[in-house]
Amino acid sequence: MSHTPQQLQIFLDIATEAVLAAGAVLQTHWGKLEDIQEKGRPGDLVTEADKAAEAAVLEVLRRHVPDHPILAEESGQFGRSDSEYLWAIDPLDGTTNYAHQYPCFAVSVGLLIDGVPQVGAVFNPIQQELFRAAKGLGATCNRRSIRVSQTDELSKSLLVTGFAYDRHQTPDTNYAEFAHLTHLTQGVRRDGSAALDLAYVACGRFDGYWERGLSMWDMTAGIVLVEEAGGSVTAYDRAPFNLSSGRILATNSKIHHSLSHELMQVKRTDPIE
Repeated sequence: MSHTPQQLQIFLDIATEAVLAAGAVLQTHWGKLEDIQEKGRPGDLVTEADKAAEAAVLEVLRRHVPDHPILAEESGQFGRSDSEYLWAIDPLDGTTNYAHQYPCFAVSVGLLIDGVPQVGAVFNPIQQELFRAAKGLGATCNRRSIRVSQTDELSKSLLVTGFAYDRHQTPDTNYAEFAHLTHLTQGVRRDGSAALDLAYVACGRFDGYWERGLSMWDMTAGIVLVEEAGGSVTAYDRAPFNLSSGRILATNSKIHHSLSHELMQVKRTDPIE
């Protein structure tokens, strides 16, 4: 079922209200954490701020769209399984950064319609930057239009990636990719928030991003931002993107082919399958 721009705008406004509400909660808890726990994997943290921020998002969604199912990082999935809608929310993307008072984290709220990311809002409450996008409506940062960068050579690009929580237990990491691309570009950053990484590709701060081991709530909102800002999102090999794979390649479109090619070169020694 197609949705009108007006309908998507309503959903975008709801997502915006949700991330701003959660962002206010995160500001309240900033520097005051008392309960930092691991969720079963080394380095996979959860705090009282995650839970309180998620509660703020859920309150907004339940008030505006009570019949829509939700996939939340801390609460799991609930609601009707036959709905065309699914809200994917990460109340605190970058919990480790937040726990150490490193100001690189965000709230991410995205809406999938028939399994396709259609609406997204990402908010960094420390920098007070609000990224928003909806299919066909463009992408903005603090209500101003944003576009991906114009960098067209990998050698002139600045990339970003992340390392999965299971990197301690699996040989399937992107360490070799990180080293390989560091030598071919102006640099590779690792900031610890997938939602912000995607937002920064959308606004041109990064030229490309790749990562594995991600969850739907990490990527949904950011994918809409990148695509609406003129970028490309695919699998590593440029095949159509599959949310369930946890692997993403997002770029300004201009370096997409060359970055994909280099990732495939590393595949020989670091299998991605």
